Amino acid sequence: MTTSADRHDIVMIVDDAPANLAFLSDALDSAGYEVLVALSGLTALRQLELVRPDVILLDAVMPGLSGFETCQRLKAQPETRAIPVIFMTALTATEDVVRGFGEGAVDYVTKPVREEEVIARIDAHIARSRNLRRATSAVEALPRPSLTVDGSGNVTWLSERARALLPGPDWCLPPAVSRWLTRCRETDEEMGRSLAFTHNGQDFRVTYCDRVDADESLLLLEGTGAPAAERLAGAFRLTPREAAVLRWVMAGKTNRDIGTILAMSPRTVTKHLEHVFTKLGVETRTAAAARALAVLGGARQE
Repeated sequence: MTTSADRHDIVMIVDDAPANLAFLSDALDSAGYEVLVALSGLTALRQLELVRPDVILLDAVMPGLSGFETCQRLKAQPETRAIPVIFMTALTATEDVVRGFGEGAVDYVTKPVREEEVIARIDAHIARSRNLRRATSAVEALPRPSLTVDGSGNVTWLSERARALLPGPDWCLPPAVSRWLTRCRETDEEMGRSLAFTHNGQDFRVTYCDRVDADESLLLLEGTGAPAAERLAGAFRLTPREAAVLRWVMAGKTNRDIGTILAMSPRTVTKHLEHVFTKLGVETRTAAAARALAVLGGARQE
């Protein structure tokens, strides 16, 4: 068996059977891993408040909090969502395997666990997770908001810039944009193509970059606000930047969010907003939004 004396990868084993813990702990320790153990799902969750393993081996069937429920809680927390989970189970029924993947597991092994197989799977998933983190860091560095969506148009990942731009965490592509994306995915000729659209009163432009995998695509997103901003600028004699700021005030964004979206500092946003208040003859964001909504025909922003 290949070992690595300088390996620093951390594996957490969660199993209510001490004999299983001892066997796996010895095997992984011999392979050069740092090993953490937990006899229950609740114990594992408490440990994860203090340490972040590179992968978790999780027994599916345990008394109290089951492995399925433990995985569900892990995937519900932003801090632990990205940790790969490999189920260990004696359950081989299709519905049990499907349930494990449905809770967010990346793989499963059947008991009795074969030492070389589980180590090979751990290595593969740690490498994949590390590559994904590197790719995510690179995408986060892009100057424009970015996101990945699945084949149904559901958002699977958001950069911080995109998180500030979009109406809410459950946002998904409108049907017309999903159909456009499907066409883009069918041919590489569509790479770099953009589409402007309006959703819930907000104006966006989306650019198709590439496939991430068989079911996910990377998109760049821009909040243009152009049609509405032009009407606001004309109605109140605002500069383009002042109109853009007002547009996002209507959408309920904070000064920090607006600064992220428009690539300006929160202090600059505040200055623009002061000018907007003066030109609209108001003193509050709510009053400014109300006047702007009246000009745009009362359409609400979300």
